Amino acid sequence: MRSNNSEIILEMRNISKSFPGVKALSDVSLECKRGEVLCLVGENGAGKSTLMKILVGVYNQDEGEIILRGKKVDISNPWDAYRSGISIIYQESNLVPHLSVGENVLLGHEPSRGFIINPTKLYKSAKTWLQRLNIDINPRIPVYKLSVAQQQMIAIVKALSLNADLVIMDEPTSSLPLHEVETLFNCIRALKNEGRAIIYISHRLEEVFQIADRVAVLRDGKRVGVLSREGADKSTLVRMMIGREVEEVYPEKVKTFTVDKEILSVENLTSSTLKNINFKLYRGEILGVAGLMGSGRTALAKVIFGVDSPLDGGDIYFDGKSVSLKDPQRAIGAGIGFVSENRGEEGLVFTLSVTKNISLPILGKISYLKFWLNKNKEKKIARTLVEELKIRTPRLNTQVSYLSGGNQQKVVLAKWLSVAPKLIIFDEPTRGLDIGAKAEIHYLIRKMAENGTGVILISSEIPELMSLSDRILVMRKGQIVGELSSEEIAEHRILSLAAGEKED
Repeated sequence: MRSNNSEIILEMRNISKSFPGVKALSDVSLECKRGEVLCLVGENGAGKSTLMKILVGVYNQDEGEIILRGKKVDISNPWDAYRSGISIIYQESNLVPHLSVGENVLLGHEPSRGFIINPTKLYKSAKTWLQRLNIDINPRIPVYKLSVAQQQMIAIVKALSLNADLVIMDEPTSSLPLHEVETLFNCIRALKNEGRAIIYISHRLEEVFQIADRVAVLRDGKRVGVLSREGADKSTLVRMMIGREVEEVYPEKVKTFTVDKEILSVENLTSSTLKNINFKLYRGEILGVAGLMGSGRTALAKVIFGVDSPLDGGDIYFDGKSVSLKDPQRAIGAGIGFVSENRGEEGLVFTLSVTKNISLPILGKISYLKFWLNKNKEKKIARTLVEELKIRTPRLNTQVSYLSGGNQQKVVLAKWLSVAPKLIIFDEPTRGLDIGAKAEIHYLIRKMAENGTGVILISSEIPELMSLSDRILVMRKGQIVGELSSEEIAEHRILSLAAGEKED
């Protein structure tokens, strides 16, 4: 498949696309060459994912044309894209959770004897693809048993197994730990050497400079420009992406709590995944939780919120009282909110409107006799929060799936603000968001703390934790292995504790 890397494999000419009340793309043109990594950057809502969904047949363009290998093509559905040698890896996993890893990897092109799938060949082939990315996962295990990061790696393997010569990667590293990011980059370099073309969407500009040959910038549904990697720098790209300078991604850290106002106390908490967890949280405090994938961070959040397995032992005291949070409904009733790392499956109902998503946790409070919904009250609450959080939406009844990732995350926040929580847990709150949206989410987190809400912040981004947290707990293998005060917080200390290494 090696070929001259100057050969243009794809041209998208003058592409336009509108949704109800939204002009998503306006006259966008793009080209990609064989053996090239073209990075596509821009704010959430700039049109990046919409452009790629047109390329793979999820959407049909209103205007414009697609030229593939020198010929005009009509890609009206994902099957057309697959037959044309185009594969996509979405930011949110599109795996079938109750099928095995191997069945997901080879879904649609399983080895078979006539009409009967050959399971031996299927799992052998899947294992070969997994080994190509150095992924040590049993191909027979059901996907739903994997972590979000593991599922993302399986989605990548699935796309590569199609042997496409044009591979689109939409935020593929958003949930990957650092060592797996480098594994992915090595795979991308191998694909380049084979003459494949890669369109790589990312908000992490440091990745762009590592992997890109050229960088195309979109803003407000329009192409702003295309730069060579050598001709691009961070400040230039940020200015092109958002049309202004962003001086501060993280708000200034201001201590907003005192140790005499405790909101949460966890004592000797033990479950199937957690071991003897002890910590306290104070009103107005942002308590960071660090750790590598599988360290138990998300498990801890879900136990506190009543989502996960029952406790084997330990006590939770909330607002001075012993509580038994056996399900999310009890947690919400007590005044606890939870912003999940997977907003696609656990944070939002994409087929509902902005208003309906915001009101989900408070339906009982805004209903007559708990049966008849007070729609005027529902709309008033939604309008107030949309204005307060500056959520960009054409209308309150706009389906939330039409919003950008950053605005979807703001809807999740609005949902929990409607509850007026005393404690809120954020699990990877800025995963997949652009630099501007991150700054806004960080500001909102700090504002909640300043208003007296206790915050537990789980994040894989060390700078995020360091800049926002008043204290940081570090977890490993289901245990808390260190606690760092504001004065003790340092990147090398967090990483050493998380990896189980002795500090120098």
